[in-house]
Amino acid sequence: MNFELFIATRLTKSKEYKNSISSPIIKIAISAIALGLVMMLVSIATGIGLQRKIREKVAGFNGHVVISNFDNNQSKTTQQPISSVQDFYPEFTAVNGVKHIQVFATRPGIIRTESDFEGIVLKGVGTDYDWSFFKEYLVSGTVPVYNDKTSSDVLISQLISDRMQLKVGDTFDTFFVKENSNTLPSRRVFNVVGVYDSGFEEFDKSLLIGDIKQVQRLNKWNANQVGGFEVFIDDFNQIDTTSKEIYQTIDATLDSRNLFEQYPQIFEWLQLFDGNIAIIIIIMVVVAGINMITALLVLILERTQLIGVLKTLGANSWSVRKIFLYNASYIIGRGLLIGNVIGLLLLFLQYQFEWITLDPQNYYVHVAPVYITVYQIVLLNVGTLLLCLLMMLIPSIIITKINPSKSVKFS
Repeated sequence: MNFELFIATRLTKSKEYKNSISSPIIKIAISAIALGLVMMLVSIATGIGLQRKIREKVAGFNGHVVISNFDNNQSKTTQQPISSVQDFYPEFTAVNGVKHIQVFATRPGIIRTESDFEGIVLKGVGTDYDWSFFKEYLVSGTVPVYNDKTSSDVLISQLISDRMQLKVGDTFDTFFVKENSNTLPSRRVFNVVGVYDSGFEEFDKSLLIGDIKQVQRLNKWNANQVGGFEVFIDDFNQIDTTSKEIYQTIDATLDSRNLFEQYPQIFEWLQLFDGNIAIIIIIMVVVAGINMITALLVLILERTQLIGVLKTLGANSWSVRKIFLYNASYIIGRGLLIGNVIGLLLLFLQYQFEWITLDPQNYYVHVAPVYITVYQIVLLNVGTLLLCLLMMLIPSIIITKINPSKSVKFS
């Protein structure tokens, strides 16, 4: 039988323990641990959730890796085309971890209505385009369906729809300036078949999704010329490794850039969340530990006579310390249990009902996304328990200073 565990269990189950002077302090310690765990769960789930959601949105607009002409000059109106006849297209089998590849081409233009105008970028896509991302954020209408015939159907954002007073079924004029030419700009009439709202203003404010054959005609390209390829990979955490393999696989005249290289400012901002989460966890663990130290000291002082009796009966200091460490573990365990129930319930309610909203202009999302794994929950609980117990070792040293003869003398 574990002598120390037996004594600690009897102490925690006794009525005197529940009605003792230390009872309010123990309740405060349990509450502090529970509140700290709730804060840690919420900070981790929302921080990681926001990172994942923003990464998904950026990838949904651009793919994880973009392959384009090595000589592309971003200052030019027209992209430098590359041939769609490539060894890696339509199936990128040379690199493991590639999920999908699709062609695209872009051309800047201006939407013109009777009352207003707006600068846009027409992104032309083909029959191989994966619409799953835009279907998730579709507000009205449907996504375009493209085939062998040139289509005038386009998908616009809610921002463009509101600014230009356009809705599903409307048609509008778009003008495209010809580079190095004094002739009149090219005019195209597009039909709105769908409106999406991703909440990512950086893309929503100007992006227009249309048929790639429209861009090919505007740029005077043939059917085999495209602006580039968007590559989607299975594991985002392997994006650096996979993008390097892609770069080494493609032709020397082609260039490839992953999301980190295309949008460094966004991902540098996302990395700040890791630091914020770490700070919150450290503060919460320290606060919980200090409360537990206070509770343990009160428990020890309250049980001074018991300590003296145990030492008189032959128990050594470490054995007595273990009794109070078991007692502290019980308190920490209760706090963790309560914190898990409350924290996971709050996260479930947010996931189910999305009752906490965010400003998309600042956070790129409409609601606070949550994401947490069982592994993270277990690691957080075990880490909190171990750190708090380690902090308990120092105040438990006071037990070694208690003289059995003096503590029993005044019992």
